[in-house]
Amino acid sequence: MSVTPGYELTGRTKQKTRTRATLVMAARELLSQGVAPTVEQAAAEAGISRTTAYRYFPNQRALVLAGYPELDASSLLGSDAPDDPSARLEIVTEQVARQIIEHEHELRAMLRVSLESPAPGVDSLPLRQGRVIGWIEDALAPLREGVLEPKIHNLALAIRATLGIEALTWLTDVGGLSRAQAADLMRSSARTLLQAALADAGITDGPSGPG
Repeated sequence: MSVTPGYELTGRTKQKTRTRATLVMAARELLSQGVAPTVEQAAAEAGISRTTAYRYFPNQRALVLAGYPELDASSLLGSDAPDDPSARLEIVTEQVARQIIEHEHELRAMLRVSLESPAPGVDSLPLRQGRVIGWIEDALAPLREGVLEPKIHNLALAIRATLGIEALTWLTDVGGLSRAQAADLMRSSARTLLQAALADAGITDGPSGPG
């Protein structure tokens, strides 16, 4: 089956918009239960026929991306992004922290599933596929031509360890922080890790300013 070209743009467009939204909400509900929804599963959850559902979403990827379009982004920085890695990281961590809080329910479910034994395949964890690491490395890209080049990936991993649903869960459930406080602390930790890496490399004024 395949999506019908222009299907949502013709005829009863308001009803079609509602149908699409219902399918997306059904997919999100299934994700919040720890299920990576297929188009058929979302259709069943929404009480919509499979044939109709496929007119909106040709496959699982299209369905999940409709609910979480940021998953398809290779970068969280715009075309006018600053050159300074600290400023770039601020932009990325702000967006990631916001996404984590907005999608906390679904991300907690994915975290729970990822901890099951035996470990599920990556296709079962559409919200946990290492995208944040790529976004962080993109923020740190100006450092790639300097002395930090060999350490960029490990630095990105260290920052990711402080910025995710795992950290939010611990900071709120165990640490007792509010979500806003947890987001601020996660971003502060990321900032501190970058500053320490720059100091260790003898960089004090950005990627081109040796100390």
